[in-house]
Amino acid sequence: MPIEPISKFYLSQGIKLHYLDWGNEGAPLLVLVHGMRDHARSWDWVARELRHDWHIIAPDLRGHGDSGWSPDGAYHIPYYLLDFIELVDSVAREPFTIVAHSLGGNPTARFAALYPQQVRKLVLIDAMGPTSQVIARWDQIGVVHRTREWLEKSRESTQATPRRYATIDEAIARMAEANKHLSPEQAHHLATYGARLHADGYGWKYDPRAGAILPEDFAIDLSAYWRGIAAPTLICWGTESWTTNPATDGRSEHFRDHHNVTFDNAGHWLHHDQLDEFLAALREFL
Repeated sequence: MPIEPISKFYLSQGIKLHYLDWGNEGAPLLVLVHGMRDHARSWDWVARELRHDWHIIAPDLRGHGDSGWSPDGAYHIPYYLLDFIELVDSVAREPFTIVAHSLGGNPTARFAALYPQQVRKLVLIDAMGPTSQVIARWDQIGVVHRTREWLEKSRESTQATPRRYATIDEAIARMAEANKHLSPEQAHHLATYGARLHADGYGWKYDPRAGAILPEDFAIDLSAYWRGIAAPTLICWGTESWTTNPATDGRSEHFRDHHNVTFDNAGHWLHHDQLDEFLAALREFL
């Protein structure tokens, strides 16, 4: 089987979307879904370790990686969910397993609740969405104020001059600065696949508008979806994450069948920060 995946494309809502296919099509399907401002190649270390036993595919979310950008800036969970459904309809012939990080866990958890018969197992990596404290703070600010903030941020991201780096080494340095746990090899890999060369320098592949979160879309109570998930669920959290621990804040208890794993010396990207420990926990769960 090839060490490098094959790039493939599909259409969803008129947008050409990209995904990586690691081959081994006779094996059970494992779908790896990245988070906000990330890309499918961030799963390479995980995919290389599991590719002999699984048929692995890893999509680039709309507006990320090598997928097309939404012409109207529709980076909302229902659209990510529609894209995911279009993808699995084209590749899944039987129930499959999902591993999702951060933003990627929101539409995939909803999918697991909406179509429980299609999901064998679910792994959520710091992917439980806003904590109850964050939602309470948003409620205090009020939806009117937050909607105005979203409108202003969306317009600013459209009108702003994209950030550029003179060399790829500058982009690598910025990647390393964003996560102190990354090895030089990890930072080089993530930046190389996450940046694109333009006439005026290197820029990140993701659409800047993807970071503007619509209040009515993201700040909803997901517990009804979590309760609807029938698949065994592995919930992963790093002690250095900016989110709270689902095992102690009550959110894990909404899942019918769940197991929590906490990773020390790891933050939001725990599958990068503690790769070996994550792989061990993942293999045991799968």
